[in-house]
Amino acid sequence: MKLQTIVLLLALAILQACNSGTNTDHATEMANHTDVELNTPEEVKAEKAATPDAFDATFTDGMTETVYQYYLKLQMALVNSDTDDAKSAASNLAEALGNDKPELHDLAQEVAAAEDLTGVRSTFAALTTGLEPLFTNGITDGVIYKQHCPMAFDGAGGDWFSDVSDIRNPYYGDKMLKCGKVVAEIK
Repeated sequence: MKLQTIVLLLALAILQACNSGTNTDHATEMANHTDVELNTPEEVKAEKAATPDAFDATFTDGMTETVYQYYLKLQMALVNSDTDDAKSAASNLAEALGNDKPELHDLAQEVAAAEDLTGVRSTFAALTTGLEPLFTNGITDGVIYKQHCPMAFDGAGGDWFSDVSDIRNPYYGDKMLKCGKVVAEIK
């Protein structure tokens, strides 16, 4: 009986020693993090509304939706002046177009085969023009923003599509990131 009591007291002492340091450290840590603020449900809802989804447009068919998705990836790669990502997105876009739209497929392939960022951007402009009827006729819900930079291509200007109204210029990237304006909303 005495042995059981000693073992029990020893076990309790070990548990107490292990837990006392952890609880104190945890309690101290929690006390140091009291500056955390919780958002109200209204604030969460407002923040969600202000944060765009990947895109909110829906289309009559899956092919057009996939093409739009790859187009946006291509556009963002150009905004970031990332030639490799742009060429990869253009290749995926060409694959998505397949044989259904041979002229557009060829333009997307030209973008993917361009040797440098300047070549990618100039062919992107032609691709944008070619894709406009597909997006205009295929959208069933949401909005696509047609945007225009008047300075692109030595003042000739260049258009692009975006899923947000904020200007992110694919023709100049970070050199003139916000150069342009929304010229149409495709709904």
